[in-house]
Amino acid sequence: MGTIEHVNESERHLRLLTETIEAVNSSLDLEEVLGLIARRVADVLEADACFVYLYDESADELVLRATHGSHVDELTRTPRMRPGEGITGSAAFERAPVMIASQAHLDPRFKSFPNLPEDDYESILAVPILARDGKLDGALNVRTINPREFARAEIDLLVSIATQVAQSIEHAQLYAQAQRRVHELESLARISEAVSESLYLEESLEAIVKTTMAAVGATGAALVLEDGKIAWPEGRAGAFAVRLPLRWKRRQIGELVCDRDSPFTDEEQSLLASIASHAAVALEHGRAVMRGVLAQEIHHRVKNNLQTVASLLRLQARATDVDPRKALDDSVNRILAIAAVHEVLMERREEEVELAELLDRLRATLVQGLAEGKDVASSLEPVQLTGDRATALALVFSELLQNALEHGGSTVRVELARRNGDVVLAISDDGEGIDGEPSTGTGLSIVRALVRDELGGELSLDSNRGLRAEVVFPA
Repeated sequence: MGTIEHVNESERHLRLLTETIEAVNSSLDLEEVLGLIARRVADVLEADACFVYLYDESADELVLRATHGSHVDELTRTPRMRPGEGITGSAAFERAPVMIASQAHLDPRFKSFPNLPEDDYESILAVPILARDGKLDGALNVRTINPREFARAEIDLLVSIATQVAQSIEHAQLYAQAQRRVHELESLARISEAVSESLYLEESLEAIVKTTMAAVGATGAALVLEDGKIAWPEGRAGAFAVRLPLRWKRRQIGELVCDRDSPFTDEEQSLLASIASHAAVALEHGRAVMRGVLAQEIHHRVKNNLQTVASLLRLQARATDVDPRKALDDSVNRILAIAAVHEVLMERREEEVELAELLDRLRATLVQGLAEGKDVASSLEPVQLTGDRATALALVFSELLQNALEHGGSTVRVELARRNGDVVLAISDDGEGIDGEPSTGTGLSIVRALVRDELGGELSLDSNRGLRAEVVFPA
């Protein structure tokens, strides 16, 4: 009868071992595998709890990765122990099972964790998880609330399960590593795609930062340029941060900063280093593109400005009965007006010019030598125009202000404002008005042509109590 019972128990153990290994091998996801191990082992040995530890070789620690019948508070530190510490650590260090039938918490090897209620259990059976070559992969234990003497067959069964589990863990780890590598390559591919497709530096930097955060689950990231300027900040700071240099031809051109609430693994830091290399390439690529675009834009603007200057000089040359000295001075002022627009555009590196700033510069230039003893006041509202229209308005303003300074009275007022969707530029003086000034001439011809053809607006001259020249055009 005893032989039959022994055979039945062996068959049951073999069936349980087979079923456990089949269940564990049904998944390649490491977390799922470890959860299955904890549940299945506890069921097989009719235990109240099971704890599965994996060995972290770099830290030389056993780290709790799965539990059944108990749990660890998610907000507390994950239980860890070195091989040789605690009962489970002793089984791992000795590469042999350790079984205590009762009062396991009183054993001198027992290691307590404040967030792991192991004191509730009387017995423990701990075994190492060993690879085929004897390499330590981890350890697991089963616990019972009531005292229990585990039979030799049960110990052997758990050792056999642990041996098979080592292979499953290895396969799951390889799969996880492959998945991480695929994730890393996809992240780098997205960055490379963003860098190669976008001609705009800001777009490339935005893509790099956002991809970086997604790749490592960061709370925040930013690219810091060599001058200390933060090019693209995203998210928030975390408890842990890494700073990776952006290097281009042995020169550091910035840093990639990444934040997270948990530490970065070696693999993640390696990935961030690769992203930093791509970021350096993107930064230099974007700068090179911007330099090319800027050079083309400068060439275009200079060409247009020179053509405008040539046209103005031809128009001036056709004038008759004009003092050569004054004609030269007028031409110089026109060229300075064009130069002022070009200067503002280059300083801001934008497509639009802030007119208030531009007109204030021109006013300061023209007032020198022409406004002696005169009061020149201005009221300028913020208005923006594209480069070409700003050049036309600068020439109009220069002609009208110069005329007011030369022929007006002691007070000149400049106004720039918006009115019902239009831009209004008005220059008024307290001189003799239109009767004392020519209504035709080179300057006025230039103004009328620019207002009509370049600004699409109208010029009006009002000689009531002085002269008020008003230019109105669509904003």
